[in-house]
Amino acid sequence: MILCCGEALIDMLPRETAEGEPAFAPHPGGSVFNTAIALGRLGAPAGWFGGLSSDLFGTMLDRALAESQVDTALAVRSGRPTTLAFVTLTDGHARYAFYDENTAGRMLTPEDMPAPGADVRALFFGGISLVAEPAADALASFCENAGDRVVMLDPNIRAGFVTDETGYRARLAGMLARADIVKLSDEDMEWLNVTPADLLGLGAALVVVTKGADGVEAHLQNEVLRVPARPVTVVDTVGAGDTFNAGLLAGLDRAVLLDRAALRAASGDALQPALALGVAAAAVTVSRAGANPPWAADL
Repeated sequence: MILCCGEALIDMLPRETAEGEPAFAPHPGGSVFNTAIALGRLGAPAGWFGGLSSDLFGTMLDRALAESQVDTALAVRSGRPTTLAFVTLTDGHARYAFYDENTAGRMLTPEDMPAPGADVRALFFGGISLVAEPAADALASFCENAGDRVVMLDPNIRAGFVTDETGYRARLAGMLARADIVKLSDEDMEWLNVTPADLLGLGAALVVVTKGADGVEAHLQNEVLRVPARPVTVVDTVGAGDTFNAGLLAGLDRAVLLDRAALRAASGDALQPALALGVAAAAVTVSRAGANPPWAADL
């Protein structure tokens, strides 16, 4: 199983009423949640771990995970509220305002971290769940004690959500030092002031830089791969990077490369199909409104 660890929230997406008034519609989302959903739809053995509320919105999230064949057996359920993210779009690009105080996801502690079985072969971390304590520190500790499992990290930095920049940077530094796969945007690299070479030097086996319409670059120790984006009419970019993460992990699972030794020994030719699957899946997502990853049959 590939266990996605982090936030599940409700994206309040901009809409317009029949009378022409601005409105917001609730839609299950969150970076880590979206990755889990896309993994399940692509046929990978997917699980999700995080805090799940028993409120109306938590029920929506729980149902959405089940409908996409994502295992939630390790989720921590509580009566705390669900995180809300109000989304605004500018030229198709999303901006977020988060409401996260005392929520089911944010209030996770080290004692809530799971003890995954041998069937969990890879862990995925990222998103706003790595920003706010106490859950952020608990997840970072879980990552750093992942044993011999493959770890993928996508910081997916939302600088406007960061209140303790020093603590956040220190937390990410520890996780980047443990990660086997790191996915970053150009903006993430600029904020972190790192290069792919820096991350490979820390021990990553694969560093992927997403470049929107210019596709992706994948950096190995002695090789750089480039996979072009697929031509598509972009509706919005919500969930695009999350879907790419899922496609990459699903492709690695299909190629029997979700193993730390196998991943480090893999050639560019061996990794290329997984990267291409990530690009293809993301292309479908950006052609639709909201984060709506494809099923395997759509590709």
